[in-house]
Amino acid sequence: MSAEEATQVPLYNSPLETGLRALAVLDAFYPRQFELTELTWFDHLVVHTADVGGPPSLHPDLSPRTGELLVRRRLVEESLNLMRQAELVEMLADGNGIRYLSSDEAPAFLEMLQAPYSVALKNRAQWLSNHFGAMSRDEIEAVVKERVGRWTAEFQLPGQPGDSRP
Repeated sequence: MSAEEATQVPLYNSPLETGLRALAVLDAFYPRQFELTELTWFDHLVVHTADVGGPPSLHPDLSPRTGELLVRRRLVEESLNLMRQAELVEMLADGNGIRYLSSDEAPAFLEMLQAPYSVALKNRAQWLSNHFGAMSRDEIEAVVKERVGRWTAEFQLPGQPGDSRP
């Protein structure tokens, strides 16, 4: 990659940034596994924790955000593939669909991230784990529908990869 190409790669909401968010969430919830839709919800919630009664959000409260989950799904999927290439995320496929899990290398990698934003992100991910860890998928979905929006929580195209729901 040339220097010119490197300067054209967006950092905000790039697969790398989104992948680090997914990794922080998966590590905080370890050993729980999540499908793509759930990780899309958590990608939104980890930066908008105030939406669900948590600590101040990492990203600004811009309205309207109801369509945000729609555009995040493909980005989250790309980011998970990037984290898999780095061997930080594992993908498990079976008769119930595809699920993701942080790898054994994830905690050591995340420990190296000490920038203020990274520390705040890891703290928000841990808060999500403490808040949502005992909830079922359906309970989490209900919270997302109530706080973020029913339409965006339910939106998915038939046969989208990574989703185990019919």
